[in-house]
Amino acid sequence: MIPEPSWTLGIEEEYFVVHAGDGSLVQEPISELMKEAGDKLGADLVKGEYLKAQIEVNTTVCSNIAEARKQIGDLRAELGFLASKYDLAIMAASTHPITFWSGLARSDDARYAFVHQELQIIVERALVCGMHVHVGIEDPDMRIDLMNQITYFLPYMLALSTSSPFWNSRSTGLLSYRTSVLTNLPRTGYPDHFDSYNQFTRYVEVLTDCEAIPDASMLWWHIRPHIKYPTLELRVCDICTDQNDTMALAALYLCLLRMLYRLRRDNKSWRKYPPGLLNENHWRAQRHGLNKGLIDFGASKVLPSADALHQIQGLLAEDAEALGCTDELAHLDTILERGTSAHRQLARHQECIDAGMDEEGALHEVCLDLMRGTMRR
Repeated sequence: MIPEPSWTLGIEEEYFVVHAGDGSLVQEPISELMKEAGDKLGADLVKGEYLKAQIEVNTTVCSNIAEARKQIGDLRAELGFLASKYDLAIMAASTHPITFWSGLARSDDARYAFVHQELQIIVERALVCGMHVHVGIEDPDMRIDLMNQITYFLPYMLALSTSSPFWNSRSTGLLSYRTSVLTNLPRTGYPDHFDSYNQFTRYVEVLTDCEAIPDASMLWWHIRPHIKYPTLELRVCDICTDQNDTMALAALYLCLLRMLYRLRRDNKSWRKYPPGLLNENHWRAQRHGLNKGLIDFGASKVLPSADALHQIQGLLAEDAEALGCTDELAHLDTILERGTSAHRQLARHQECIDAGMDEEGALHEVCLDLMRGTMRR
């Protein structure tokens, strides 16, 4: 019998670097900040992103949710403190409410230079941040099998994480506009179904042998087997402004994978649905977040988000207890009650408009709220 996975996890978060006074995006962050952050936090834990106005943090490999929670809190706090020394701040949101994408300075990193050469204006528009969650699943075939099954739940994870309602100083009408931006990139969306890890590697070999991509890191699916580590990497979520939401999403992902492992162990599996149906729910999550519910494909009806998520929480109670993340999973109720970052951004914007502010002033207030929310533990 294949041993149970280790269920280790790691979290990556991407932030905008902004001016502390008004939340506007910096054109090119101070190099001293990047150097000091690398020296203080570790070069492996803090990295540049495609744009120089973005910064990424990574936890180490964590054995449980509590360890990951502490690291994310410490990384945000320390990076925020270092940024404040330069009159800067970090902002956890998947789009910047007031910044236009054109003309921003790109990273000098060779990999990002290759990406720009290949994708041109499509990647230049990618002024977006996200969060990725890695879960350790050592057996490669199990990694693929669980990837095939968990796709059903990914629209729920997007709906719970939305933080990108604004783009180019206007409300988009979507709660996750980041998703629309990334859809323009090649090799995005839901992965194909693979019967085994060998079939997946053959798929990658076809693309690398013909030099379409240099390696599997150029597969930007909503979920993927990581190229270097024995992990299944969740990529569908917007970044959460509230780090408690981050941990709730990480716990949900971890528990879902363990639940699907239990099914596999008992020679069962979650029913698989075609990408077209998954994309219907994905669109609902992208457009409405939690507001309009998602489709229960088995019952052929839309379920209110609260009903669907409470059903899922019931399925995962055993897993949350085993993995020590009952409190984090219960925080999903808080998200349901008070909304995601996108809901709070839109509410703050409307408050400011109602108070007599003009559009520019209201959006700057949204930025200031995002800065404060990023640092709240």
